[in-house]
Parts: sequence; C-alpha cells; structure tokens
Amino acid sequence: MVSESTIATVAALAVSVSLPFYLYGAWYAIDTEVMTWGRLVHHLKFVITGLLLTTVPVVFWMAPRLLQQMTGLAMLHAFLGLQAYALLLLALTGIVRIFQAKHNADLYRDPDPEADIGELHEHMGAWRRRLRVGVFGYTFLWILAYLVGIYRYFVDYVF
Repeated sequence: MVSESTIATVAALAVSVSLPFYLYGAWYAIDTEVMTWGRLVHHLKFVITGLLLTTVPVVFWMAPRLLQQMTGLAMLHAFLGLQAYALLLLALTGIVRIFQAKHNADLYRDPDPEADIGELHEHMGAWRRRLRVGVFGYTFLWILAYLVGIYRYFVDYVF
C-alpha cells in the first residue's frame, strides 16, 4: 500500500508542474498576433495539460478526503479551489461562444489579420469580458489555493 505522504507528494508535484503549462499556454495565446487553428490547438494542448495535472489530484485524492479534514485551512483551500473552478466555467461560457463565432466566420482556417473580432457577433464584447474575468479570476484563485495547499502539505507531511 502506498503511504498517504507519498500520494500527497505526488499530488503536490502534479499541481506544481501544472503552473508552467498554464503560463506557457497563456503567453502563447497572448503573443500570437493571428489565432489560426494550429495555434489554437497548440495553445489548448498546454492549457488542457495544466488542467489535467491539477484536476486529477483534486478529483481522485483531495476531494474524497475533504470531509475527513475539517480544519480551517482545509476549508479555505477547498473554498478557493471551488471558486477558481467556478470562474473557469465562466471563462468557458465565453470561450465556447467566441470559438463558435470565429469558426462560423472561418477565421481559424482562413485568418484575416484585419478582421475585427468584435464585429463577428453583437455579443462578442460580453463573451470576451467573460473570458477575461474568468481566466484572470481562475488564475488568481488557483494561485491562492495552491499557496494554501502547499502550506498545508508542509505542515501535514514535512514538518
């Protein structure tokens, strides 16, 4: 049987390794002048890898143990994490609509650097705001949850 300390270490490492994937994926999307299909897929490979590295330990190890650890730090960690995922869902509601509008306008296969993405749909501004607020909120709360989680890891398993 694998010890709880070993599992906690693997979970902490997986979540820690996800941050560079998020950062590179975000940088790549921000640095890209014209988002083509290939660039979008490249961006998503890194973001989805980061999400998997974070979500798998949460779903299969952290969440099932939460009720056994009714401490203030455990609840704060869970609260911050849940809020982060809620903001990720908000971002996804914007991403899906933006993707649909750009796909319908064929801007992934035949990109037009002069195209004004705001002209693709009357609600594009709202969708882009959802995306920005959701991504910023997710990242901010993810970092807070991560810091609380790493603190808990050191208190529970190292010291």
